[in-house]
Amino acid sequence: MTTTAGRGVDWAASAAGLAPAVPSIELDAVCFAYPDGTRALRDVSLRVAPGERLAIVGQNGSGKSTLARHLNGLLRPTSGRVLVAGVDVAAQHVARLAALVGLAFQNPDRQLFAGRVSAEVEFGPRNLGIRGAELTGRVSAALEAVGLADQAATNPYDLGYSRRKLLALASVLAMRTPILILDEPTTGQDARGVVRIRDVVADAAAEGRTVIAISHDMTFVAECFQRVVVMRAGRVVLDGPPDIVFAEQAWPELRATYLEPPLAARVGSRLGLGSTPTEAALVAALKPANAT
Repeated sequence: MTTTAGRGVDWAASAAGLAPAVPSIELDAVCFAYPDGTRALRDVSLRVAPGERLAIVGQNGSGKSTLARHLNGLLRPTSGRVLVAGVDVAAQHVARLAALVGLAFQNPDRQLFAGRVSAEVEFGPRNLGIRGAELTGRVSAALEAVGLADQAATNPYDLGYSRRKLLALASVLAMRTPILILDEPTTGQDARGVVRIRDVVADAAAEGRTVIAISHDMTFVAECFQRVVVMRAGRVVLDGPPDIVFAEQAWPELRATYLEPPLAARVGSRLGLGSTPTEAALVAALKPANAT
């Protein structure tokens, strides 16, 4: 599968020869229980359109990461169906799904194994059959995107935790999958790292890729994603755009999941500016009346 960045390609539809109207991801009444009997997903149904930016939020143990691992075949439903690019995941090998779905784990140490940063980033695309100048270009672009271009020869475990997370992200970016899943991408990042991750999300969206993030960072979610799914005890309890999910009417439901709306939503509500006020609107509302 090849595509040119920046052209708004419907990646998932192109990969499967499907019409653009077919959702890139569909979960139909998905339930999942771990071997110890823990029910992690309960009748979850979602449709995610190609190119959509979706954030999944909820307290620890709400089923977010379990759901994400169903999308690349690491877990298979106890009941229900998961379709990726119109194909039932249960019938697909994980290696084939890796060409469609890239997942950056919350803990980078579960993902890193190579002795050099460059080798780590090469591994995924090389397994997809990428070689030569194309492989070199992918590795360089991915490392540049996460700010590790000067660390190609470094051992990954000589990097700090936050940079190992960025390396894990680079290893997924180099595969250029049509669907990109980020599990708690901003955790442990300083301001510069958060900016890089925001840019990754924006660039992937500009290329027409589907981006899904699991996050506790409500500001990141509100500012970077067009749809927010809230989970509690394995179920979807809210699903909508940020201005609806973070509106004051939804705050009791958020608090029931041990989440707080982003500060901008709380301030905007008090000032009558809505749940997703712009920075300019906040500055104007907070400016003293006699200020010039």
